[in-house]
Amino acid sequence: MRPSTLRRLLRRVASTAALALVAATLSTAAAVRPAAAAGGLQQVTGFGSNPGNLQMYEYAPETLPANAPLVIALHGCTQTANDYYTASGWPKYADLWGFAVVFPQTTAANNALSCFGWFDPAEDSRGKGEAASIAQMVEYAKQQYGSDGRRVYVTGLSAGGGMTADLLAAYPDVFAGGSVASGLPAQCATSQAGASGCQTGPPKLTPAQWGDKVRGAHPGYSGPWPRVAIWQGTSDYTVYPANATALRDQWTDVWGIGQTPSATDSLPGNTTRSVYDDASGNPAVVTYSVAGMGHGLAVSPGSGAEQCGTTAAYFLNAICSTYHTGVFWGLDRDVPGGGEQLPAPSGLRVTGVTADSVSLSWDAVAGAGSYAVHRNGTKVATTAGTTYTDPGLTAGTAYRYSVAAIDGSGTPGTASPRVTAATTGGAPARCFTATNYAQVAAGRARTAGGHVYANGSDENMGLYNVFVTHTLKESPPGYFVIADTGCTA
Repeated sequence: MRPSTLRRLLRRVASTAALALVAATLSTAAAVRPAAAAGGLQQVTGFGSNPGNLQMYEYAPETLPANAPLVIALHGCTQTANDYYTASGWPKYADLWGFAVVFPQTTAANNALSCFGWFDPAEDSRGKGEAASIAQMVEYAKQQYGSDGRRVYVTGLSAGGGMTADLLAAYPDVFAGGSVASGLPAQCATSQAGASGCQTGPPKLTPAQWGDKVRGAHPGYSGPWPRVAIWQGTSDYTVYPANATALRDQWTDVWGIGQTPSATDSLPGNTTRSVYDDASGNPAVVTYSVAGMGHGLAVSPGSGAEQCGTTAAYFLNAICSTYHTGVFWGLDRDVPGGGEQLPAPSGLRVTGVTADSVSLSWDAVAGAGSYAVHRNGTKVATTAGTTYTDPGLTAGTAYRYSVAAIDGSGTPGTASPRVTAATTGGAPARCFTATNYAQVAAGRARTAGGHVYANGSDENMGLYNVFVTHTLKESPPGYFVIADTGCTA
């Protein structure tokens, strides 16, 4: 018997406690069933040497253009590719925004509970096992569909989320972004025995130590790094919320940014979104904490533009995580017809604020028929002109805006750099004078590229050390500006 065959046999008969990412809930889970092609889901064979013994399923719109994005979607334990295709919502946005989706599937031949081997170095490392099989699926799909190799993304739930983090670490040159739902940080465990410990409480490592696990997965790679979304229910007692914190620490460290969010806001389904910007002010890591949600993928059944999915075992009614993940990756800005996107509007600026409104203006873009205005990452308006006033806001609150030009066919172009505006009113201003190091330690500023930036305004405060001192004025809460002279509360 070959060693690889023996290893798989031993994994199959190993104890459920060691294998199960969902051990606490298996008593209510349906038995694993073979995935059958349903609707537009089709199985692909012969995609490569397949060292991980996986199955490949795929879905693509009938009119998929060349150079479209590609998404890889990984199911959780006890699930199949067809389960994920049916309930996750990815086919809806593949049709709406124009991209292909590959649904890898593992089976009981690999793992008694059909879990991806996120805890096994022979399966989750670069060039090995299941990770290598998934990389082969990517290459096959790119050739089949003419996909844009610069826009390949991977997402997964539970064990699929753990494998997603491992793939982002092992293949940062393949994936432009990822989304980990109820999952584990990259290389959290390297054995079945260590898997259960990660689920209930990952090792207490520093952000740098977590980041080293990513850097060690593909030694010598220096970037660019994938942009990472992290989804977690606060009442998840299968994969505890501490894993989301470890994921945030891991990927913000890889990006070289601090662990203090650049912006935080509320979304539907009792969801709190925290955004961690890179040095250019673009979101690099985003966490989505769903209050009261247990172990599963957040969905929101319905026909609305921001609704998706079907409730089922481990598909929980809260918010359409697929929609928000796609927007974070920029899939909603891709061109269904394969044409050129309009450039980003320049000169976006805040022209006025009141207690309940923000006024904006920007420079016109040649060929634009209208403009889409986004507040905190969500489109709030479409306007024909180059000005907009956003009404009905909360006093004393900071908001982040970007604008994209829309051509005559209704296709949005590249979004502009974001600006931040703060409505008036609310709590009185407060002033803090301290070194740059202390301002960061207190959560009033963040670091990027060796410099310090004020939270909210993103004003550059200079080098990250104890020799530079600034006064920061906070108004509204969480929004800081440099006010070295005349700061009055």
